[in-house]
Amino acid sequence: MSPSEPAATIDFGLVLPAGPRKGEIGRWLAGLDAVLPELEPYFRSLWMTDHFFWDDDPTFEAWTVLAFAAARWPQFELGPMVLGQSYRNPALLAKMGATLQTLSNGRLIMALGAGWKEDEYHAYGYAYPSPGVRVAQLAEALEILRLMWTEPGPVSYIGREYQIVDAWCEPRPEPLPKLIVGGAGRKTMGLAARYADWWNMPDANFEVYRQRVDVLREQCTAVGRDPDSLRLTWFGRLAVAESRAAAEALSEGKWTAERAFVGTPQEVVAQIRPFVELGVDYFMVELLDVSNAATRRLLLEEVLPPLRK
Repeated sequence: MSPSEPAATIDFGLVLPAGPRKGEIGRWLAGLDAVLPELEPYFRSLWMTDHFFWDDDPTFEAWTVLAFAAARWPQFELGPMVLGQSYRNPALLAKMGATLQTLSNGRLIMALGAGWKEDEYHAYGYAYPSPGVRVAQLAEALEILRLMWTEPGPVSYIGREYQIVDAWCEPRPEPLPKLIVGGAGRKTMGLAARYADWWNMPDANFEVYRQRVDVLREQCTAVGRDPDSLRLTWFGRLAVAESRAAAEALSEGKWTAERAFVGTPQEVVAQIRPFVELGVDYFMVELLDVSNAATRRLLLEEVLPPLRK
């Protein structure tokens, strides 16, 4: 798909809340059970961010949620947005992914990034190496995933960052999960060009995203890949209300139009449309105030229909 050729079909995924509100543990599940049937006709997938804590706010572990969600809501595809590769041994992650792909009947989308939240690394006892080392680890993790998912018999891999010897991955996943590489750094985008099916950039306005797509296409050309074979996706927050002020109030100023979709339905459509015209055809959105029926009505009746036409 060329940048001037809009996508024929636009998909949307719903990013699940990172955790319940304090004192309302049971409402996380009850709230999703209540709203997901209404959202199902419009949303193809469910996504979970991979973080251990945000100060003292209750925060669920991503992979546990994905395994639960696969069984609880079988009408959706599902994936992490995105896994910090440092947190899980890549051979074990390959095994985890193969298991979930098999048990979910092929509904997993695997997404990896280099990792960035330094306080989590230190708090949980992980080394926090330089960005260059984390990108090198991501490269080897992607190689190990592909090998363990595709090579028959035991797999051995001796890299600078990771080593495995005679590791089995049976049953191998069928079909292979779609693989997303997330990140906006040149080296990370080079890995997306080499290994990924989809590329994702989070929390970016259109101008920033467009500039990084130019770099992504350069990286694809450098490795001999057709840039149009790499699906473009966007992850971030969406706040919609009857007025811009009311939409901005939903995030208490944290998410603005500089890095999220924020405003009235007409403003949000206008913010998303240039991405579609660029070739972005999958949006993973965290809908702020998703439990509010009025918010959902604006999204489902006034935002999504004009974009999906």
